[in-house]
Amino acid sequence: MSQLTMQARVDAYLADRRRLGFSLDSAASALRSFAHLADVSGHCGPITTTLVVSWVKGEARNAVPASWARRFEVLRPFVEHESRLDPANELPERSMFGRRHQRRTPHIYTDQEIVALLMAARRLSPQHSIRPATYETMLGLIAATGLRISEARKLRCGDVDIVGRCLTVRMTKFTKSRHVPFDASTAAALSRYVAIRGRYAPSDADASFFVGASGHAPSKRQVHWTFQQLRRDANIVARGAYDEVRIHDLRHTFICRRVQRWQAEGADIDNAIAALATYVGHAKVSDTYWYLTGIPDLMAVAGSRFEAFAMAECRHE
Repeated sequence: MSQLTMQARVDAYLADRRRLGFSLDSAASALRSFAHLADVSGHCGPITTTLVVSWVKGEARNAVPASWARRFEVLRPFVEHESRLDPANELPERSMFGRRHQRRTPHIYTDQEIVALLMAARRLSPQHSIRPATYETMLGLIAATGLRISEARKLRCGDVDIVGRCLTVRMTKFTKSRHVPFDASTAAALSRYVAIRGRYAPSDADASFFVGASGHAPSKRQVHWTFQQLRRDANIVARGAYDEVRIHDLRHTFICRRVQRWQAEGADIDNAIAALATYVGHAKVSDTYWYLTGIPDLMAVAGSRFEAFAMAECRHE
């Protein structure tokens, strides 16, 4: 083990995890960055706390504990894996890098902002192409169901049951699949998109549902680049802790607005949020409660419950 380069160890770990069904797309880049630092510095043998700290703190874009904690959480599963293979590998304590749950407040869209965003998508060029319909429908679906952008991009035609008004989201962030029901207005929007899409791409069950001019799903980079254009065209000014609004804020907005409606209806919030956590694909109910901190009048709902759930989960880690 000690004679292998860190890059070889990372590659073996990634291959092993992917065989178990984990995608690890975002983690792979970070782990390879760690391996590059280790190999370039001439590090040999077991992973040391000094090496981990050097990567977590020394190469972070933002020299703040919250950033260090997030980087360490990406690296931690790999170090744990290596420690099981060889106990000489050192696993630093989480406390070295600050609190894990220091998350920034998101932007919560108004209804008018969502409409403006979708109208901007409808105006995308070239006008006589699939591109405007793809972005209007994709962003509208995220706003209506709280999907992650990665989940929306990866939808296949066979995953979209318009008649049954249900999506099948396969192998999500936590390697689980789930069903996502949607309402009649969403079904109507998807039907309109299917009619347009049929002129540009085949509708085989395994074909990408959202496509660009190439007939394939737009890349993650293309989607985020286009979104930046749209939020500028829609003139949406960020109200959260981020410099600009994000696609992911549509997911935050969906969750917060849903809970607001339940409050107004007098629903049992704890039971409702447990169901909502399953609907949006959260592994922990505390993650769903945390989303509520984006709206001041939901802070009371989120506060004590989020703390209780988070403490319970920490006791089981």
